[in-house]
Amino acid sequence: MSAWLARLRAWFDALSARERALVLAAGAVLGAALLLLGLVMPAFRAGAAATARVATAEQELAAVARLRHEYDEVQGRLSTVEQRIRSGPRGEIFTTLERLARESAVKVDSMEPRTAPASDAYRETRVQVALKGVTLAQLVNYLHRIDSSEQVLSIKSLRIRSRKDRPEMLDVTFTVSSFEPVG
Repeated sequence: MSAWLARLRAWFDALSARERALVLAAGAVLGAALLLLGLVMPAFRAGAAATARVATAEQELAAVARLRHEYDEVQGRLSTVEQRIRSGPRGEIFTTLERLARESAVKVDSMEPRTAPASDAYRETRVQVALKGVTLAQLVNYLHRIDSSEQVLSIKSLRIRSRKDRPEMLDVTFTVSSFEPVG
């Protein structure tokens, strides 16, 4: 290694003053480039990566805050519904639907019980209701009465078809659920 350095030193000493200045300037530029590529650029890349991670973390934090807000809203609505179920009047869903139909001047074609998923806290009773030959006004009135009933009723599905023989009349099928606390 020292022999190699001695040859390099002899070569450098043989150069003219102008050539030595040029070699030193080129060496300084090469050293600066190595310093830039070896230390400064990795530091910049690390800074940019950290900035990107911070931006991603801020976006995730905003998403979590939004989800927390939505969760709180849903919990509030759930608490309201649970309170309505606990304090609401109990009754046979078939009787309630028949009474609301009479009040709406609607003739129920059929009511059939449907199976409902089991729950530990609430018992759900589902009924499929079929109406034949009702007007839109009668239907809206009936559905409004169901939705605003004292007994907790929920319309789960709704299918409306106009009649071929009388297009102004509708055939309607929908499912209504009622809920009661278990025990």
